[in-house]
Amino acid sequence: MTNNKNYALRMELKKQNIAVAGLVSERFPTVSKMVIKMTYYQKRANPVLMTRTLNVLPTSYAYFKMDCMIKECAGGGFDLTPVISNMVKSRMKVKKSSISCHGNIDSHPSEHASIEYETLIHYKKSLKNNQ
Repeated sequence: MTNNKNYALRMELKKQNIAVAGLVSERFPTVSKMVIKMTYYQKRANPVLMTRTLNVLPTSYAYFKMDCMIKECAGGGFDLTPVISNMVKSRMKVKKSSISCHGNIDSHPSEHASIEYETLIHYKKSLKNNQ
């Protein structure tokens, strides 16, 4: 029963964090669309855990933290918020890189999973360019 309560609390906290993040249109008003392609890796015999593509629109929440997909991981995950914020600030269109999960498994910190990502950002055309 304790695990169910912990899970429910974590999900409620996540919902609150998503709501606090606001919408992409509010946080990044110059962005018209984002595409984030990710490949999740684990340090096991079959390293590719999954591939995922997120299409982010102005009406989407500006929440870019993905949970670690390793079931035993506590406190880990992958936060692309600083990456996206820096890209928008400098009007960068494409970025490829990787992030490791530093969560705990059996109370020991480790790099047990990682993602490789490619982020593509489309910006709205400015009125200045149309005149």
